[in-house]
Amino acid sequence: MKECGTILNARDMDRTLERLALEVFERRGEDERLVIIGVQRRGADLAERLKRRLDERLGRKIPLGKLDINLYRDDWTTNLELAPTINCSEIGFDIEGASVVLVDDVLYSGRTTRAALEAILDYGRPRRVELLVLVDRGHRELPIQADYVGKKLDTLGDEHVNVMVVERDDEDRVCLVRS
Repeated sequence: MKECGTILNARDMDRTLERLALEVFERRGEDERLVIIGVQRRGADLAERLKRRLDERLGRKIPLGKLDINLYRDDWTTNLELAPTINCSEIGFDIEGASVVLVDDVLYSGRTTRAALEAILDYGRPRRVELLVLVDRGHRELPIQADYVGKKLDTLGDEHVNVMVVERDDEDRVCLVRS
């Protein structure tokens, strides 16, 4: 088993999400068309937590969606041994003209975000899309950057960032795995 060095523990993750919620609130709190869309799976879990914090701060319910990007990826057909794991998208509101905060757990190459942007456009044309990530680990292959970043890590190419959430993994933790 590979070593998994803790970068954020449960308390750190909670504080980081609180700070990110405050940043969104300060930048977009007055926007009546604010919506949150989480990238399946862990991005969607983090988006639910962000929504609860923003609902409380704003005194209103912000629409929350979940987006499956697997069929929009540009790499799943290159590895015939790996079939994409298909989740479901749940966007039960109009995103035409909305201000979307797209939530994901880790920003790496930018390819997941590219796929998410393409998937979002199938639901309509939002006024803006801002990206919020818990961890930005660098190594971009596309010109994509996050508007809201929880933790910036300078990683090596053979390292991997694992985000664990209590909803799926029975614990909240971010760790760095070295090959």
